[in-house]
Amino acid sequence: MAKEKNLEVLFVETLKDVLHAEKQILRALPKMARGAASPELKQAFETHRDETEAQVERLQQVFELINKPARAKTCDAILGIIEESKEVMEEFEGSEALDAGLIAAAQAVEHYEIARYGTLKTWAGQLGFKEAADLLDQTLQEEVKTDKLLTKLATMRVNKKAA
Repeated sequence: MAKEKNLEVLFVETLKDVLHAEKQILRALPKMARGAASPELKQAFETHRDETEAQVERLQQVFELINKPARAKTCDAILGIIEESKEVMEEFEGSEALDAGLIAAAQAVEHYEIARYGTLKTWAGQLGFKEAADLLDQTLQEEVKTDKLLTKLATMRVNKKAA
């Protein structure tokens, strides 16, 4: 008999997707940091890499809390976003616009994560996984903070330099 498709199954499948996304982001952030010209942007990418390591650990805790194995499932969305960031790095290498493009790519990642973690937090709460919801909210707040920092870097310096 086929496994029942309910909110808990959807929650677990989405957790697997986000776990894969975070692991891909961990691999991409050092490359983005190396590509950035702005010292502040380099630092933001390095700081977010450290946060992302903690976020992966938090996801593993969520899997433990719900008694499911922490297995990643390919996240096509994040693979596409990362591919776009690679294209920006290649096409704009050495230009004044590179950092603006890197910020745009990083914000695409952040917005994807904000959407996913917001949904996961809500579902965890509805499923009665309070501790999991709290862990997911902690990550959600970090993603929002990173997005705001990237916006600040873009509007205060990077976009003006690119213009």
